[in-house]
Amino acid sequence: MTSLPPDQEPLLEDPAGSRYSRQKPRDRWNGAYLIFFLLGIGSLLPWNFFITAKHYWRYKLQNCSDEPGPEGQVTSDLRDYFESYISIASTVPSVLCLVGNFLLVNKVAASVRILSSLFVMLAVFLVITVLVKVDTSSWTTSFFALTVGCVAVVSSASTVFSSSIFGLSSCFPMRNLQALISGQAMGGTISAVASVIDLAAAADVTDSALAYFLTADIFIVICIMVYLLLPRLEYSRYYLSSQKESPSLATVPPDSSVEDEALPGGTRSTGIPPLRPILQKTALLGFCLFYVFFISIIIFPSLSSNIESVSKSSGSPWSTKYFTPLTCFLLYNFADWCGRQVTAWIQLPGPKSKLLPALVLLRTIFLPLFILSNYQPRAHIQTVVFKQDFYPVVFTALLGLSNGYLGTLVMVYGPKIVPKELAEAAGVVMTFYLVLGLALGSACAVFVVHLV
Repeated sequence: MTSLPPDQEPLLEDPAGSRYSRQKPRDRWNGAYLIFFLLGIGSLLPWNFFITAKHYWRYKLQNCSDEPGPEGQVTSDLRDYFESYISIASTVPSVLCLVGNFLLVNKVAASVRILSSLFVMLAVFLVITVLVKVDTSSWTTSFFALTVGCVAVVSSASTVFSSSIFGLSSCFPMRNLQALISGQAMGGTISAVASVIDLAAAADVTDSALAYFLTADIFIVICIMVYLLLPRLEYSRYYLSSQKESPSLATVPPDSSVEDEALPGGTRSTGIPPLRPILQKTALLGFCLFYVFFISIIIFPSLSSNIESVSKSSGSPWSTKYFTPLTCFLLYNFADWCGRQVTAWIQLPGPKSKLLPALVLLRTIFLPLFILSNYQPRAHIQTVVFKQDFYPVVFTALLGLSNGYLGTLVMVYGPKIVPKELAEAAGVVMTFYLVLGLALGSACAVFVVHLV
């Protein structure tokens, strides 16, 4: 049997004499790696495209004019705190979807869950794209409700997709899991770059938004195509067949041999994966993952996207048009991607290190740093300590880097510390911790932005 580099090895070695132990094929042309990278981009693309189109949503929610609408304060509230409402609509239903996805891990094939969620995402984004050119000035509140409903549906589908593909990647070598997580951050960078390009190229807000959402539609179609290509690769077939032939621990009593309890025909269990051993193994890592994204979602985008340039009164394009897209969305997503990429070379501290939760808790300091920057509008806390544009740029870069590095580190450790047969279910559980952090963080974000 050929030896592979460390990052090519699966999560756990196959037991000696396993019937599916055979020569491991190499990932030719890095095909599987690229596919998981693209699927990672697609898994968070809907969320990123929704939150990055800030100028479009503000335009749509001010009755499509510069004059205050007949609903006055209601419209202003929808516009000023739109990101907070979007965060809640996208994360709270996702928690329920993750619970359902965990129950269906062994009952519904991953391909069914992945493809159905992709098609739902595509259908909803087509609706959003069509609404770009529809005059909604006479039904702004209804448009807001429809948009929030679309966000809830597409985010639920995105959650099923991302947790399913994460669980599937756990059956592959670690480098593919890292590619998936790195791709998720790249999805945010791509959406931010597309937003800036469309903003600069199109004179009309709706023309910019139309090109922007069409980009998302096309990329979802690409995700469908590359996922259908994945099982055609010899490299993928090896690890997918190994997963199917491996007996599930859900049906293996502790005192039974693996071979004696193997299911007929090499099929996997159709029962619910055992939750207790997964929770016991991943408790500390789960808390770390929860808290990383809890802090991040409170700040980004609800707080960070409302930090204005201190020189906004000058009327320059930088301070009025490009400050938020560049210093908030693009910078954060690029820093997040860089942090995730670093984990391919450095994986410190380890999964049992006390330094890991300490670093995670240290990120709490970002909350007062962003609140005391030039956040607008301010209703209660009038003090602005950091009165230069330099400060929020540094804070955002550090927030993104720490989110990408620590979040990826914990996500990679999760499926690695459980037996291989529980890796897919552990992947879903780790995603649950992540989404729970996002859900509670988004709820707290509404409180924080109204407190400021």
